[in-house]
Amino acid sequence: MDISWLEFIIFSMAVFRLTRLLVYDQITEWIRSPFMDEYEEKNDEGETETYLLPKEGGVRGWFGNLLSCFWCTGIWMAIGLFVIRLYVPVVYKPVVIVLAAAGLAAIVETWIQSKNIG
Repeated sequence: MDISWLEFIIFSMAVFRLTRLLVYDQITEWIRSPFMDEYEEKNDEGETETYLLPKEGGVRGWFGNLLSCFWCTGIWMAIGLFVIRLYVPVVYKPVVIVLAAAGLAAIVETWIQSKNIG
């Protein structure tokens, strides 16, 4: 199977963005919530901090551990996108282009914020 360097870079950006979407973004909290337990703790200043921890044991615990690990989720997202590339290429191309563009935009925005530009 041939894959150009450009396609590999675009694919990698798409995997990056899809993984961050599932692991961190607020918009996908509803996907993570069945697999996580919420714990609250007071910090030294008396403020309440909320922590999400994977559920204990079973399938929900397994998915909770997966969704709390950027590296673990990234592998599965790469496999999923690759399978889509093989079997449903008409879906693959637009999805990967949109995810890659969003991933690059997120990186650029993070860089701009770190430099206090704009």
